[in-house]
This record gives sequence, C-alpha cells and structure tokens, in this order.
Amino acid sequence: MNSHLQNEPKTLEELGWNPHFAQHFAPYAEQGYSVGRITLEHKRLYRIISEYGELLGEVSGKLRYEATGRDDFPAVGDWVVIAPRELEKKATVHAVLPRISKFSRKAAGDTVEEQIVAANVDTVFLVNALNNDFNLRRMERYLVLAWESGATPVIVLSKADLCEDRPARIAEVEAVAIGVPIHVVSAEHDEGMEQLAPYLGQGQTIALIGSSGVGKSTLINKLSGVDVQRISEVREGDDRGRHTTTHRELFLLPGGALLIDTPGMRELQLWDAQAGFHGAFEDIEELAAACRFHDCRHDREPGCAIQAALADGTLDKSRYTSYQKLQRELAHQARKEDARLQIAERNKWKQINMSQRQNKKRNKR
Repeated sequence: MNSHLQNEPKTLEELGWNPHFAQHFAPYAEQGYSVGRITLEHKRLYRIISEYGELLGEVSGKLRYEATGRDDFPAVGDWVVIAPRELEKKATVHAVLPRISKFSRKAAGDTVEEQIVAANVDTVFLVNALNNDFNLRRMERYLVLAWESGATPVIVLSKADLCEDRPARIAEVEAVAIGVPIHVVSAEHDEGMEQLAPYLGQGQTIALIGSSGVGKSTLINKLSGVDVQRISEVREGDDRGRHTTTHRELFLLPGGALLIDTPGMRELQLWDAQAGFHGAFEDIEELAAACRFHDCRHDREPGCAIQAALADGTLDKSRYTSYQKLQRELAHQARKEDARLQIAERNKWKQINMSQRQNKKRNKR
C-alpha cells in the first residue's frame, strides 16, 4: 500500500480489519466491490487507505439520497465499501460497514444532529492537562460519551511537569473516573509514556479526545517518533494552548497501532448517551437505587440515600450538581431529537409519495 501513514501498512489486518468487518463485507465482495478505511474527512471528501493505496473518495448518489443524517455518512475510522478507480487514485463509497464503536457528540450550532468524532475505536484516551486548565466537570462530560461509544475509556493526565501536587489531582480524578485506568504523563519530558504501551498493539485503534491545549499534538509526536502535528505555544497567564489540530485524522504508529487525533473540543454537547451516563455516574446511580422510594426525587423525601451521602460528605456536592445538569441536558436533547426524527420521517414519506405520483404520470403517457 502507498500511504502518507508512517510505516505504511501491508495488509488490511494492520489497519484494524477483523472478522466482524469481514462478515459484513462478504455480500459486497461477491458483487466485486473493494474495501478501505477512512483516514481523513474534509467537506464530504474522504481520504481512504485500501489495497490500492491511498484514494480520494466521495459517496455515491444512492448513499447520499438514502442518508437520513450526518451519522449515515462515513467518518474517520470507518470501513467503507468502495468501487476504486485505480488509475485516477479515486473511489466511490457505496456503503459504510457496521461500526463496532463510535464516539459522538451533538453537532455544533442549532441543528439537532449527531456528529461522529471517531469510529471503530478500541480505546479512547481522554487527555486532560494537569495545569491551570484542569477541569473535573469537563472530564465527567467526556467520560459519559466515552462509555457510550463502546470503546474503553482511559484517562491520560498530561503536562505532569506543570503540576505541583500530583497525588491530590489523581485522587480528584479517581473520585469521578471510577474504575477507569489513569496514567500521568509528560510527553515533552518523555515521562510516563511507557504506561501507554499496552494499548498500542498492532491493529488497535486509539482516539485522542481532549480540549484545546491539553498537549494532544505533543503526545502524538512522541508516540509517532516524528513531528506529524504542529504544536502551538500555550497562552501566557493561563497555561491554555491554542487549536493546532483542525480536522480528524488517522495515523499509523511505529508499533502498529492506529491513532485518531481530533480537534480540541472545549464545547462538547452530549448526544444520546443514556448508557454512557450510567457508566460515568455509577456511584450516584447505585446510591439512587438504595433510596427508600423507587420514585424518589432526591430532594426532601425520607430515606433518600443521595441526600444522606451529601450530608455526610461521601458524595461531593459539585459532582451531584454536575450529574443533575447533564441529566437535564440529555433529557432536553432527547426531546429535540424525537421532534427531528418525526419531521424527517414525514419528509421521507412526502418524497416517496411525490416520486410515486411522478411515476404514475409517466406511465399514463
């Protein structure tokens, strides 16, 4: 394969191909189609790595017509069914193979739409800096979506050299990331990087998620062994960096792992994350299950386990406030999404009926 990726892959297996994808691709293979993996997306144009090398792809008219939302289009990390035009180094994308995982958020703006940040990821590195930008509430939000994604979340606390009290910070993170592996690193000083090696096996896909300035680009450059990402200096006064990554992209690391970098996301709105919500707040959910009344509102009801935990300090007030806020956000999002789906369904049937009427007119001629 010819590729911009470091240590260019020789087989699909090196790109993460496995029996799950092979099973779903089998019917397409019988029709003569090929397969590739999306390494870059830019305004509905896609860079695809395949057995024909690197191809520039766009979706077929049929796929575009049948798509009901952005989540039906390919995303970085997706395996796609393609008809390659080898001499042109181009391909038409006819289908997206079923994903084993997807890290999603609500698309920016007022539209109620899912944006897939990374697909078919095995491990999500949730990168948080141990400087002035340290934020537990943002970490909780990232954990909700990581648990929902189907990938395994791992906390990476970066910029360890800028932290004066690491044990205190780690204790704070352990209180909100229950059961999640936590690794403290300083990529710039090559400290703690060996802890990440177990996640970087050949064919394993890792996504780096974090807000601007947490050190993702430095981390990628250290893992890659070359400067594949440009690094911006942090702003003076608050330790916060500027955006360096402007798009999602998949890299192949020297050890054979695949890494998806994402733009810094200071704003991360939740998207359909009920399962992830329960995973991120398992401690509070267990307390709620212990309340005397199953419909307890956790306000002034007698026998409320949550109020008791708040009173004796075993449940942090700010964590419970964050739980309530995210719960309200999810409920609001669900209502808006339900309305969007109803409108989309009505429009779909309008198009079908219009097409049927046009066909009848043509047949009468």
